[in-house]
Amino acid sequence: MASHMTDSHRRFLQVLMSNGIIDAVEARRLHRFFCEQHKVYYAHDKLDDFVGVINTFLRPLFMEIRKGRSEDHGKMFYALVNLAITEATKVASDYAENELELFKKTMDLIVESESGYASSTSILNLSDKLQSKKMKKKEAEQVLQMFVQDKWLSERHGEYTLHTRCIMELDQYICETYQDVKKCNICHSLAIQGQSCDTCGIKMHLPCVAKYFKSQPEPHCPHCNEVWPHETRDIVRPDSYLPSNTPRTSRRVSSSETK
Repeated sequence: MASHMTDSHRRFLQVLMSNGIIDAVEARRLHRFFCEQHKVYYAHDKLDDFVGVINTFLRPLFMEIRKGRSEDHGKMFYALVNLAITEATKVASDYAENELELFKKTMDLIVESESGYASSTSILNLSDKLQSKKMKKKEAEQVLQMFVQDKWLSERHGEYTLHTRCIMELDQYICETYQDVKKCNICHSLAIQGQSCDTCGIKMHLPCVAKYFKSQPEPHCPHCNEVWPHETRDIVRPDSYLPSNTPRTSRRVSSSETK
């Protein structure tokens, strides 16, 4: 397998730069397509090695392709993330100051909530309380849709949560900013959404709950062994994947900007 950047690597990176994040099925399809098109070595189980070559060249630029799972359905994704946490990264975004403030306040609501979601009503109520520049509610609605299109937020039935891309990119910032945020006891990734044990307080993503307790008629907490206090049957269906929004060149929110 090539240990240097080839046109197949560059084409793969270009797609990821345009979309910000792609699911693993699409990543595998692109890996095969570009390798075959540019006549370089291809093996179906070498996608991570292929991505590793790209990362060798990206890391000196404070960028990296990361792999992570969706909290909603457990599907694997690959995302291009910004590793730099400096004042210089502020120029990486063309969001207005009050748009970034709304995003930060929305993140506060989501991360500090019990469910990992914030209602549109709660978010829109913040629009006229922004310190930088107040927004009208109609304007705030448009900004929220922009965050959804750019894959920083996900929306379902008027409820907003952090998109998989956002969690992957702002992982360090979220851990440093929100002291009570937990990681999933099973996959050890950030758990914004999920179920918690009433006894010991550990948290697990719903897909991890479904997988871990799949064959247990009486689920018990994997940490303290107390009876698991939540419903675990049919939490996540295997076909529950929701397709992403129509991709467009996305604008970057850096972790320094959310401070």
